[in-house]
Amino acid sequence: MNFLSHYYFERYSPNSERVLGSLLPDLLKNVDKRYNFHPQRFEETLFAHPKTMWISEGWYRHIEVDRLFHTSGFFVNHTHALRKKLEPVVVHLPIRASFLAHIALELLLDHLLLDHGLVNPNRLYEHLRNVQTATIGKYLLTIGEVDVERFLVFYERFLVSRYILEYADIRNLAYALFNICKRVWTFENTDKDRERLTECLQQYREQYLSDYMDIFHEIQDKLV
Repeated sequence: MNFLSHYYFERYSPNSERVLGSLLPDLLKNVDKRYNFHPQRFEETLFAHPKTMWISEGWYRHIEVDRLFHTSGFFVNHTHALRKKLEPVVVHLPIRASFLAHIALELLLDHLLLDHGLVNPNRLYEHLRNVQTATIGKYLLTIGEVDVERFLVFYERFLVSRYILEYADIRNLAYALFNICKRVWTFENTDKDRERLTECLQQYREQYLSDYMDIFHEIQDKLV
């Protein structure tokens, strides 16, 4: 799941550190996809202070939410169906349609949460801004070798840009999806490519995603 979908499960949390933890694995991967951490190995240190403990609690929930999502019938069925719709759109590009379907489904869920007012993205950014830089640095240095300065530069850009708010307009998803794909493949896309992708996403949303809240309820029921 993407940022806002993870936040959905922490939207009532009073702890900003826990909210950060629920996004932190993906934030770190955005900085360096090679990062791979196991904070449970450092619980004695991290659980000695409430703030770093809350980050770990959010991190654990992130991992469990992703596991439940990626093993669900909802995910399997929709990525399969969406891949078939996307293949003609990107057949002339090096993009693997199955990869695009995966991330497109996740961004569509974020879009739907915003469009229906089920999460407050401004409140999410408030939580992230509330976490002290020293706490973030301490946590990252504890769980492994992290370029903390590099992460904090990225994190500040993430907070300032507030680009997640743009997902409210489905037309912005095509820009985001092509940019993500460009991290994997080298290609150039045209305005027509973005228009065709947007049209595909709009049609899929209208025809097949009326049940989108089912997956959130399913995961919520299974979370400990």
